[in-house]
Amino acid sequence: MPRDASELAGRLGREAEAVCRHYLSNGHREGRYWLVGDARNTHGRSMFVRLKESPKGPAGKWTDAATGEHGDLLDVIRESCGLLDFHDVADEARRFLSLPRIETEPRPKQPRLPAQIGSPDAARRLFAMSQPVMRTLVETYLRNRGITPLHEDGALRFHPRCYYRPDEHSPTETWPAMIARVTDLDGRITGAHRTWLDPYGFDVVRLGKAPIDTPRRAMGDLLGNAVRFGVANDVLAAGEGIETMLSLRCVLPTLPMAAALSANHLAALMLPPTLRRLYIARDNDAAGEVAAMALTERAEATGVETIVWIPRRGDFNEDLRAFGLDALRAALRIQFVPEDVARFMLLMSAETG
Repeated sequence: MPRDASELAGRLGREAEAVCRHYLSNGHREGRYWLVGDARNTHGRSMFVRLKESPKGPAGKWTDAATGEHGDLLDVIRESCGLLDFHDVADEARRFLSLPRIETEPRPKQPRLPAQIGSPDAARRLFAMSQPVMRTLVETYLRNRGITPLHEDGALRFHPRCYYRPDEHSPTETWPAMIARVTDLDGRITGAHRTWLDPYGFDVVRLGKAPIDTPRRAMGDLLGNAVRFGVANDVLAAGEGIETMLSLRCVLPTLPMAAALSANHLAALMLPPTLRRLYIARDNDAAGEVAAMALTERAEATGVETIVWIPRRGDFNEDLRAFGLDALRAALRIQFVPEDVARFMLLMSAETG
């Protein structure tokens, strides 16, 4: 009987197409691959699962071309079923394979029900079981990236032992993590973003992220939604990364902001119906340019004025760390509508003296 992750992943790989048909039912087979939107079983074709062993790797391995995430069929079970604990993932895999469940410790008489397929429930559960970020490793991580004071409005939390599994050959790990809630325009949590952190310090390359292959992953319904800082009404700033938007929030703490988490998701961001001006804080790369153009076109089609901010380096967090807070403030000031300077930026000056 398989007792560890690699054995279970191998068994699932031998039944790769059956696993995909069951857990990724919104996809379809094309040649040697199963195509689907992502590991949460959304519609699309950016994720591809290898159905047969080949020189490129074993059956069951998958890659999401849109996000760069990759994994095996145990990860598919976890994400599609919204399971947070590896014991529950292993039990579900054994159930599918018709193998007896291994009891490593006494189980409660009334086990907690797993989150519903699609994983917004799992995201809400993960966020609820996390704690405020003040005086935690999250605060240290953001300070190391030049982000202070922290104007995060409760959108971020800290989980001291967040489940992480790198691949089918490795055991399940737990790392401390920054948990960001993803919400829709009504404030409902639709997903969560996890940034695993290094509890032992940071180096100049990772700047506090855990020494793992994919220290960032998202779960839940992301398309159109975002990690939101403040409640937008008539003016909003939107960009890709959490650290990017928090860097801007150091200068503009009262300006509502949204982090869409990727270029593709930025292009598809849902906008408040009351919005009249949108600042787009794009990343300084080809994907950022395309996303900004797509979002500009959508916004202007509804009568929303758009202004695109472009960083000097790769993103605005890199600018903050390279040039400092005063230089970032000066660069943004000349790109701001005058009435917004008085409304958002001068308030910052008055507060800081």
